[in-house]
Amino acid sequence: MKQFTVAIIGVGSRGGETYAMYQKKFPERMKIVAIAEPREDHRELAKRLWDLTDEQCYVDADSLLAQPKLADVCIIATPDDTHVAIALKALDLGYHLLLEKPISPSKEEVIALREKVNETGLTVAVCHVLRYTVFYSELRRVLQSGAIGELVNFQAIEQVGYWHQAHSFVRGNWRTGTPMILQKCCHDMDILLFLIGKRCLRLSSFGGLYEFRADRAPEGAALRCMDGCACKDDCPYDAEKIYITNTATGIANGQTYPTEVLVTEPTVERVYEAIKTGPYGRCVYHCDNDVVDHQTINMEFEDGVTGVFTMSGLTEFPCRQIKLMGTRGQIDANMDTGLIHVTPHGKPMYTIDVHDLTDDFDGHGGGDHLMMSGLFDAIEGTCTDLRTDINVSVESHLMCFAAEESRLNGGKVIEL
Repeated sequence: MKQFTVAIIGVGSRGGETYAMYQKKFPERMKIVAIAEPREDHRELAKRLWDLTDEQCYVDADSLLAQPKLADVCIIATPDDTHVAIALKALDLGYHLLLEKPISPSKEEVIALREKVNETGLTVAVCHVLRYTVFYSELRRVLQSGAIGELVNFQAIEQVGYWHQAHSFVRGNWRTGTPMILQKCCHDMDILLFLIGKRCLRLSSFGGLYEFRADRAPEGAALRCMDGCACKDDCPYDAEKIYITNTATGIANGQTYPTEVLVTEPTVERVYEAIKTGPYGRCVYHCDNDVVDHQTINMEFEDGVTGVFTMSGLTEFPCRQIKLMGTRGQIDANMDTGLIHVTPHGKPMYTIDVHDLTDDFDGHGGGDHLMMSGLFDAIEGTCTDLRTDINVSVESHLMCFAAEESRLNGGKVIEL
């Protein structure tokens, strides 16, 4: 089994806190030999964690890619609109790629990169990690077994969670630029293609930005949560609650995510300083965000399969759920609980608990590291079915581009 050398461009939450950690779990499979990161604190942390020299640490992608090829694989985990330009340079140097999703906010760039990859013959995986989770793998197996006959209709929902919407899509890096349906929900479009196994033919979409606007701000709301806001006690979006005291997300309760996005090696003191002065302490009603907080897509797939997908940032918990209805039964599945309820028509319901199948749910339900193993296997030639190959992943991107076009045009039906 080959140990792959890896260069990581962007060592933030995904590149540094997720994909780099694969080396800690599987040191015989991966060795980080170079990084590029403009933020000095993140660069220094990565240097220390992975025992790198100054010469192995670069301040940006251009500096790293100006060198001869340094590794077998390049991981690109930079802002969405930089992915393709970096990927094209890395391909020219002969790198295989792990590319964070979405590929690009530009439809033209997505298609151009796919064509370039196919010209080179190099392996490029897009980080649609849900395909590798035991939950969705098992759900697909049940569907393909014929347990509910032929799939006819589905209802899927991504509950983003109120605090995650506020963190990533109101205060955070994805508050503007890339449409929400592409940045967050290309995962969901991709997993529908994975489960259904058929192409989407047409769709329409509705949605918008309802809550996180200045005209929705409660009376007395300050521009920053820590600046004497009169609404602080009752506001669920209060930065001190989310990043300090919340049992699920607060540093005072030992939670490193999402606080690790605010500062490297978070402590209560450092997080307090970050929300007093940085972007994550802004009032959610007075940010510069423009992505939607709710959206619905109506879809028709090949062979008459129809369904609806809903994204909502106004839910209590982050969670994905799906109902699949077939000619001989239905499936109700919840990724958060790991339960898949199968009810054949006229027969008792039975339940599959994916916790009985695996105990590794770290990182997107275990998908992050399984995807990386799949990439290495594909490069090595021991796997011929790379689930997140760029040619597969482009299809979900095209669905997202069509959905946003429809939403911006009054729900117009878009043919794919």
